[in-house]
Amino acid sequence: MSGTTRSSAGLDERRRRILFRAWHRGTRELDLLIGRFADAMLGTLNEGEVDQLEHLMDAQDHDIYGWITGSREVPPDYDTAVLKGLRDFHRDHPGADA
Repeated sequence: MSGTTRSSAGLDERRRRILFRAWHRGTRELDLLIGRFADAMLGTLNEGEVDQLEHLMDAQDHDIYGWITGSREVPPDYDTAVLKGLRDFHRDHPGADA
């Protein structure tokens, strides 16, 4: 069951697919972290940022969780504006973290 609060109406096919993937990671923690970020931000991301989000979501859940929480070092190819935005989003919206 998805926890999304955002409708996919008005999103192009690529963003609809990303929204679905964001809420179906395989671990509830990442569903909440990435899903809530996608709900809030997906409609405002430019194409380069969407590329970054897709690339991030190709990584393993335990790695992404560690990068968000700061318990793992972020490899250079994942150290992007979107990952920083994801971290900031959960820092600035305390009710939005897992």
